[in-house]
Amino acid sequence: MSTDKTIVLVTGANSGIGLETIIALSKSSPNYHLLLGARSLDKGNAALAQIQSIHNNQLLSSITPIQIDVTSLPTIESTKTYLASTFGRLDVLIQNAGVIVTHPCHTLKNLRTTFETNVFGAKVVTDELTPLLQKSTNARVIYVSSEQGSITLRLDPEYPYKDVPGTEYKMSKAALNMLAACHRYDFRKWGGKVTSFNPGWCVTNLTGETGRKMRIEGGARSAEDPAKALVAILEGKRDKEAWEDSGILDLDAGVHPW
Repeated sequence: MSTDKTIVLVTGANSGIGLETIIALSKSSPNYHLLLGARSLDKGNAALAQIQSIHNNQLLSSITPIQIDVTSLPTIESTKTYLASTFGRLDVLIQNAGVIVTHPCHTLKNLRTTFETNVFGAKVVTDELTPLLQKSTNARVIYVSSEQGSITLRLDPEYPYKDVPGTEYKMSKAALNMLAACHRYDFRKWGGKVTSFNPGWCVTNLTGETGRKMRIEGGARSAEDPAKALVAILEGKRDKEAWEDSGILDLDAGVHPW
């Protein structure tokens, strides 16, 4: 299938920020072909059915569920094969899949689980799909990270969220920010653009249903907010902040220090 539409792959897109991003992009323009990445096709198809039942008359861009588990190399490789045979390229990769370990477990298990998804999976997915990104005329990679991964903010005694727990999660996001920085530098050699994006404290399924309720009760923002910010980025409304300024792109404005 040859297409002049912008091919966008969003990982972890069957819920939370990823799901809202797919919805917002589809509503914004008919010029996308959106790939809804989920760990299983059942979850992806269920997410698409949910989207269509609520937003069907407002959807402008087509949406295709695909199975991609960032911790499973076979699903990553099958995604690469599908993209190559169907579109011949990838224009935008939004690395949204992430995890926070909330159940009690040994620190080593926590670290392995957290880094497997938040860091190792992100690196492998991008590496595997880079040849397809290189075939795009405007390749872009967005890592959905967190200001909690900012070492500068962590050491700032005035930082308002300095007492938020979760060392393992913060470590993984600091590593993800370094990955984004490395890819930003390396991809410039062939014209690729890379940024690290802070979605803020919003309502997601990242910490399960209990955590979701806690976020709602605590006044967390809707996942629609970062989704709208991601649409603005892809529409070219924040080019300097996203692709040139040094730091973690904030959903509202400006960048946070690395």
